[in-house]
Amino acid sequence: MSSGEERRRHPRTPLSLLVQYRFNSFEDFLAEYSVNISPGGMFIRTDKPLEEGSMVYLQFSLKDGSRLIEGMGRVVRVNPPGVKDRVAGMGIEFVNFDEESMQLINEICAQRGAPKSKN
Repeated sequence: MSSGEERRRHPRTPLSLLVQYRFNSFEDFLAEYSVNISPGGMFIRTDKPLEEGSMVYLQFSLKDGSRLIEGMGRVVRVNPPGVKDRVAGMGIEFVNFDEESMQLINEICAQRGAPKSKN
C-alpha cells in the first residue's frame, strides 16, 4: 500500500463518469473522466493535470442525467503522464459542495459498495 492510500480518509469507489471542470479565468469547461470517487473527493484522469493547490469548479451528473452535482474542489495530488503503473490525472478534494450534492455523492458511493458515513 502506498503512503497516499494510507493517508486516505475515505475508501475509494471506482466510477467512470464524465466530469466537467474549469479553473482560474477559463470560461469554457474542460471534460475528462473520473477514475474513482469518495465522500471526500475524486480522481480525474487527464494528461494535463493542474498544479497542486489549484481550485477547480466541478460539474457532473448521475448516469441518467437527472441530477447535477456541482461545487468547488482543490487539487491535492497530481500523477503526471508517463509514469509507469500510475494513471495520469489529479486527485481533487471536495471543498465547497452544497448539502444536496454531498448527499448524492454519498448515495453514489453507497450504491457502488463504499461504506456510507452516518451522521
